[in-house]
Amino acid sequence: MLQTRFIGKTVLITGAGTGMGRAAAIRLAAEGAQLVLVGRRPEPINRLLSELEASGGAAIAIAGDIADNEAVAAIADKTIERFGRLDGVFANAGILGEFKPLAVTDANDFDALIDTNLKGTFYTIKHCLPVMKGGSILINASWTAAGVMPGAGAYASTKGALLAMMRTLAVEQGARNIRINAINPGIIFTPMADDVIDPNFAARLAAHTPLRRNGTSEDIAGTVAWLLSHDADFVTGQEITVDGGYTIGGLRP
Repeated sequence: MLQTRFIGKTVLITGAGTGMGRAAAIRLAAEGAQLVLVGRRPEPINRLLSELEASGGAAIAIAGDIADNEAVAAIADKTIERFGRLDGVFANAGILGEFKPLAVTDANDFDALIDTNLKGTFYTIKHCLPVMKGGSILINASWTAAGVMPGAGAYASTKGALLAMMRTLAVEQGARNIRINAINPGIIFTPMADDVIDPNFAARLAAHTPLRRNGTSEDIAGTVAWLLSHDADFVTGQEITVDGGYTIGGLRP
């Protein structure tokens, strides 16, 4: 049955051009959402915009880097200029950085990760909060914030910080009826993941997962839609792991 949970609602998605952001945008548009598609590169978000408009959706595409505080402030302003309201935010944009052991990681290896993953997500939420009157914000964190993937320590550190930020915001913004949650995707094959995971390693990861496969961006979209919708109206301050069971303990048969 076709869902209509987002009719009349506006949702902003960062990193909307590819991967989980794109899949979430398509899902939310199918449920009636008006979308603000944000991405560093104009080509992917404009291509998605054309697809959504061809299907009768309402959206705008705004090219901008979330690591740029002033650019993010302008994105929030443009959202209100176009749609007059903002009901939900999927703070999805992030980067992986270079995989290397922490023992050989330099301080400057953290800089880009902190600028985008941590400060960029903070800027996104900071500038969206004043124009929201209730609603929901969802942060894309990672299973690595609680689990361990050797070589991803710097990346995981920024994602762990996002979970601390999420819990604090949930308490601070609860009185405004703004819910703040996080999603921890597991092994999800996106263009970004494809750059660092070779086929042999991918097969090993799938074999360790109870469902015996790695995830896709579409596997995440339904949980994103739920957490941003009124169906999750009493859910805040939570991290939801979507990983096919990869991170649960126990021996594998």
